[in-house]
Amino acid sequence: MAFTIRPARPEDTPALFDVRTSVRENHQGVEELAALGITPASISAMIAAVPCAWVAVAYDRVVGFTMIDMDQGTLFAAFVRPECEGQGIGRALIARAETALFLRHASIWLETGRDSRAAAVYRHLGWGDETDLGGGNIRLTKARPA
Repeated sequence: MAFTIRPARPEDTPALFDVRTSVRENHQGVEELAALGITPASISAMIAAVPCAWVAVAYDRVVGFTMIDMDQGTLFAAFVRPECEGQGIGRALIARAETALFLRHASIWLETGRDSRAAAVYRHLGWGDETDLGGGNIRLTKARPA
Protein backbone atom coordinates (compact mmCIF):
# COMPACT_ATOMS: atom_id res chain seq x y z
CA MET A 1 0.00 0.00 0.00
CA ALA A 2 1.40 3.38 -0.99
CA PHE A 3 1.02 6.06 1.67
CA THR A 4 2.44 9.44 2.58
CA ILE A 5 3.15 10.99 5.97
CA ARG A 6 2.35 14.64 6.53
CA PRO A 7 1.81 16.96 9.49
CA ALA A 8 -1.72 16.78 10.84
CA ARG A 9 -3.97 19.79 10.44
CA PRO A 10 -6.90 20.77 12.69
CA GLU A 11 -9.32 19.75 9.94
CA ASP A 12 -7.93 16.19 10.19
CA THR A 13 -9.42 15.82 13.68
CA PRO A 14 -12.54 13.87 12.61
CA ALA A 15 -10.33 11.44 10.69
CA LEU A 16 -8.06 11.00 13.74
CA PHE A 17 -11.09 10.08 15.84
CA ASP A 18 -12.28 7.73 13.10
CA VAL A 19 -8.91 5.92 13.16
CA ARG A 20 -8.71 5.95 16.96
CA THR A 21 -12.14 4.43 17.42
CA SER A 22 -11.57 1.81 14.70
CA VAL A 23 -8.74 -0.07 16.42
CA ARG A 24 -9.24 -3.48 18.02
CA GLU A 25 -6.57 -3.30 20.71
CA ASN A 26 -6.79 -0.49 23.27
CA HIS A 27 -10.16 0.44 21.79
CA GLN A 28 -11.90 3.44 23.26
CA GLY A 29 -15.07 5.05 22.04
CA VAL A 30 -15.75 8.76 21.73
CA GLU A 31 -17.43 8.86 25.16
CA GLU A 32 -14.50 7.12 26.86
CA LEU A 33 -12.04 9.48 25.21
CA ALA A 34 -14.11 12.50 26.22
CA ALA A 35 -14.07 11.31 29.86
CA LEU A 36 -10.27 11.51 29.61
CA GLY A 37 -10.45 15.04 28.21
CA ILE A 38 -9.71 13.89 24.66
CA THR A 39 -12.29 15.70 22.55
CA PRO A 40 -12.33 17.00 19.00
CA ALA A 41 -11.92 20.52 20.37
CA SER A 42 -8.92 19.61 22.54
CA ILE A 43 -7.18 17.70 19.75
CA SER A 44 -7.82 20.44 17.17
CA ALA A 45 -6.42 23.00 19.61
CA MET A 46 -3.28 20.92 20.23
CA ILE A 47 -2.63 20.47 16.53
CA ALA A 48 -3.19 24.19 15.86
CA ALA A 49 -0.91 25.26 18.71
CA VAL A 50 2.25 23.24 18.00
CA PRO A 51 3.49 20.64 15.53
CA CYS A 52 2.58 17.51 17.49
CA ALA A 53 0.83 15.10 15.14
CA TRP A 54 1.32 13.39 11.81
CA VAL A 55 -1.06 11.44 9.63
CA ALA A 56 -0.56 8.66 7.13
CA VAL A 57 -2.67 9.12 4.02
CA ALA A 58 -3.49 6.40 1.49
CA TYR A 59 -6.07 6.66 -1.26
CA ASP A 60 -6.89 10.23 -0.12
CA ARG A 61 -7.88 8.94 3.32
CA VAL A 62 -6.20 9.20 6.73
CA VAL A 63 -5.31 5.63 7.68
CA GLY A 64 -3.12 6.27 10.73
CA PHE A 65 -1.74 8.95 12.99
CA THR A 66 0.72 9.64 15.74
CA MET A 67 0.86 12.36 18.39
CA ILE A 68 3.57 13.56 20.75
CA ASP A 69 3.92 15.84 23.73
CA MET A 70 7.12 17.70 22.93
CA ASP A 71 7.43 19.30 26.37
CA GLN A 72 7.18 15.93 28.14
CA GLY A 73 9.23 14.05 25.55
CA THR A 74 6.56 11.42 25.08
CA LEU A 75 4.94 9.57 22.22
CA PHE A 76 1.36 9.26 23.42
CA ALA A 77 -0.58 8.05 20.40
CA ALA A 78 0.16 5.84 17.43
CA PHE A 79 -2.79 4.18 15.70
CA VAL A 80 -3.42 2.56 12.33
CA ARG A 81 -6.73 1.42 10.90
CA PRO A 82 -6.98 -2.38 11.33
CA GLU A 83 -7.32 -3.06 7.61
CA CYS A 84 -4.08 -1.13 6.99
CA GLU A 85 -1.89 -2.90 9.55
CA GLY A 86 1.26 -4.67 8.42
CA GLN A 87 2.01 -2.15 5.66
CA GLY A 88 4.77 -0.17 7.45
CA ILE A 89 2.46 2.71 8.30
CA GLY A 90 2.88 2.46 12.07
CA ARG A 91 6.67 2.15 11.74
CA ALA A 92 6.81 5.27 9.53
CA LEU A 93 4.57 7.28 11.87
CA ILE A 94 6.56 6.26 14.94
CA ALA A 95 9.83 7.13 13.19
CA ARG A 96 8.48 10.60 12.38
CA ALA A 97 7.43 11.15 15.98
CA GLU A 98 10.80 9.93 17.27
CA THR A 99 12.66 12.30 14.94
CA ALA A 100 10.69 15.26 16.26
CA LEU A 101 11.11 14.26 19.90
CA PHE A 102 14.86 13.67 19.54
CA LEU A 103 15.28 17.27 18.39
CA ARG A 104 14.71 18.33 22.01
CA HIS A 105 15.21 15.20 24.12
CA ALA A 106 18.08 12.74 24.52
CA SER A 107 15.65 10.15 25.88
CA ILE A 108 11.96 9.77 25.05
CA TRP A 109 9.22 7.62 26.56
CA LEU A 110 5.79 6.11 26.09
CA GLU A 111 3.33 4.04 28.10
CA THR A 112 1.46 0.98 26.86
CA GLY A 113 0.07 -2.37 27.95
CA ARG A 114 2.82 -4.85 28.85
CA ASP A 115 1.41 -7.70 26.79
CA SER A 116 -0.07 -5.65 23.96
CA ARG A 117 0.78 -5.96 20.29
CA ALA A 118 1.84 -2.31 20.50
CA ALA A 119 4.44 -3.15 23.15
CA ALA A 120 5.87 -5.83 20.88
CA VAL A 121 6.08 -3.32 18.01
CA TYR A 122 7.80 -0.72 20.18
CA ARG A 123 10.28 -3.27 21.51
CA HIS A 124 11.02 -4.34 17.93
CA LEU A 125 11.70 -0.68 17.08
CA GLY A 126 14.27 -0.35 19.85
CA TRP A 127 12.21 0.89 22.78
CA GLY A 128 13.22 -0.71 26.08
CA ASP A 129 14.28 -0.05 29.67
CA GLU A 130 10.87 -1.32 30.72
CA THR A 131 9.35 0.05 33.93
CA ASP A 132 6.30 -1.63 35.46
CA LEU A 133 3.56 0.93 36.10
CA GLY A 134 1.12 -1.56 37.60
CA GLY A 135 -2.21 -2.67 36.23
CA GLY A 136 -0.52 -4.40 33.30
CA ASN A 137 1.00 -1.17 31.98
CA ILE A 138 4.64 -0.34 31.32
CA ARG A 139 6.79 2.62 30.42
CA LEU A 140 9.34 2.16 27.64
CA THR A 141 12.13 4.56 26.77
CA LYS A 142 14.40 5.09 23.81
CA ALA A 143 17.66 7.00 23.66
CA ARG A 144 18.63 9.32 20.85
CA PRO A 145 20.87 7.46 18.39
CA ALA A 146 24.52 8.41 18.67
